[in-house]
Amino acid sequence: QVHLVESGGDSVQAGGSLRLACIASGYTSSSLYMAWFRQAPGKDREGVAGWDSADRINYADSVKGRFTISRDDAKKTLYLQMNSLKPEDTAIYYCAAGTNRYYGGSTLLRQWAHSYWGQGTQVTVSS
Repeated sequence: QVHLVESGGDSVQAGGSLRLACIASGYTSSSLYMAWFRQAPGKDREGVAGWDSADRINYADSVKGRFTISRDDAKKTLYLQMNSLKPEDTAIYYCAAGTNRYYGGSTLLRQWAHSYWGQGTQVTVSS
């Protein structure tokens, strides 16, 4: 089993910044791919940013130029740097991961491509 733990969610004013972190443990596969999703009340869960073992990175159009995904292999940690935050960024942010060899790349921001999920961290952006 892969275990994912998110941290870094907080309340911030519009224009502010936050950095989320996701620590992964309990896996041995070198092909693990990971992504960030978010879900606002009454909305579908949407993919925000993802990274795979082939070093492909995808961003949702709504966050391009504002959010940056990165990772620290030694610490097995995935990060999401969020700048210029907007009220519409308010949501619970989830870390997700998978090891299916047929997934990755264009599927990184699809919910069904991931088998493991964290419990989420709340991000609230006020105007």
